[in-house]
Amino acid sequence: MAKDKESLSRLEKLEQIKKGGKSPYPSSVCKNLSIKDARSKKNKKVAVAGKLLSIRNHGKSTFMDLRDQSGSIQLYFKKDVLGDEKYDFINLLDSGDYIDASGEVFTTKAGEITIRVENFSLLSKTLLPIPDSWYGLKDVETRYRKRHLDMLINEQVRRTLETRSKIINNLRSFMDKSGFVEVETPVLQMIPGGAAAKPFITHYNILKQDMYLRISPELYLKRMVVGGFEKVFEIGKNFRNEGLSHMHNPEFTMMEFYWAYQDYRGLMEFTQDLISTVIKNTKKSLEVEYQGDIINFAPPYRIVSFRDLVMTDCGIDIFKYPDFDSLKKEVNKKGIELDFKSITVWVKLVDELYKKVSRPKIVEPIFLVDHPIELTPLAKAHDNNPRIAQRFQLVCGKGIELINAYTELNDPLEQEKRFSEQVKMSKQGWDESAMMDQDFVEALKYGLPPTAGWGMGIERIAMLLTDNYSIKEVIPFPTLKNK
Repeated sequence: MAKDKESLSRLEKLEQIKKGGKSPYPSSVCKNLSIKDARSKKNKKVAVAGKLLSIRNHGKSTFMDLRDQSGSIQLYFKKDVLGDEKYDFINLLDSGDYIDASGEVFTTKAGEITIRVENFSLLSKTLLPIPDSWYGLKDVETRYRKRHLDMLINEQVRRTLETRSKIINNLRSFMDKSGFVEVETPVLQMIPGGAAAKPFITHYNILKQDMYLRISPELYLKRMVVGGFEKVFEIGKNFRNEGLSHMHNPEFTMMEFYWAYQDYRGLMEFTQDLISTVIKNTKKSLEVEYQGDIINFAPPYRIVSFRDLVMTDCGIDIFKYPDFDSLKKEVNKKGIELDFKSITVWVKLVDELYKKVSRPKIVEPIFLVDHPIELTPLAKAHDNNPRIAQRFQLVCGKGIELINAYTELNDPLEQEKRFSEQVKMSKQGWDESAMMDQDFVEALKYGLPPTAGWGMGIERIAMLLTDNYSIKEVIPFPTLKNK
């Protein structure tokens, strides 16, 4: 009820402002400095703009706190300076309103940096009050649903999103200095490919055909390498029609790059340089605190094979049990509990073994290498062992899969065969298997040079560098169930 009364009061003030001939939402702004810069201009005149946090009236003088993105400052209004009409206009202001103010900067006896206001204007009248205490701190979902309020009230949310932006800028700068060309590839695709994931399906009315939101830009970026671009990268949105979790959001941002005449071993060296540089430039240190652990990203990173990691943690040599039934029997024998309702093929069982038993134990960054080839249908197999892929993942922070990379399969006939095997696994119940993409196979027939590719989720590295357990904290507007 109190909130309703205050909202009504604000509407009444809005009408008074309009009747007085002033616009409550003018276009022009008197501002020459950010508040942060204005605070250092003692005894000089400045003009700032921002949002009112509080108003303290003392008869013929009034104090207000004003905030912009850079910081906050105290404003001091005196009736004998402003005149009766201008000073009385303060009665039509509320906390939350946007104003500009100009005057001289001074320091009060209490040591508060303050602007002695000589002129001010209303820039935007707010019609709803800012909550006194942010109830969203108790109800996390409400914070995400009212994200504009969360950003407004919670400084840590704003700092997190600023760090995310800094990470992207540092990545882009590193890639530019390394000679990569930034490109854009289709988000709306005829055939989704490049990852083991379920796509979102939409329909294009004019062409009368179903289309897909991309799960990865991989196949189009490799087409660009076929087209003569030797070093390309893209930062953009991907969409995967899968479950929500603290690590997953259906809409997320990836950086992917492809590098001709390079293999996955060379990319491990490049990755150590890239990650350590980006982290140092973002955090000013290579030691990152994440969920109670101190993770050191100083190279070199330890290299562990997929087979050895699972064998160490589960006591199972996955290649000794090359079919689903024999491996399932061994898993049950070891007493490892998995949800076999959703696991129907060998490759899915191998993946779930790693994810449940091994992945949560990884804290310091490691390169997990040489995965079963079935897990990576777009990767080149080892020359001396066709069962394993020339692939690595950079994993850390109790199981954050930060980066996925591999030497690209450039044999078009072998790629066509792999796609066919994926289609068979789809019919056996693996709904994340890849679709056949004959157009991509045809592109490979024109020749793809030896190439290595790499992908990283922006949200994953943002979670690490801001010490956030939930991916929702590093996305400005995360996906939520419709109320």
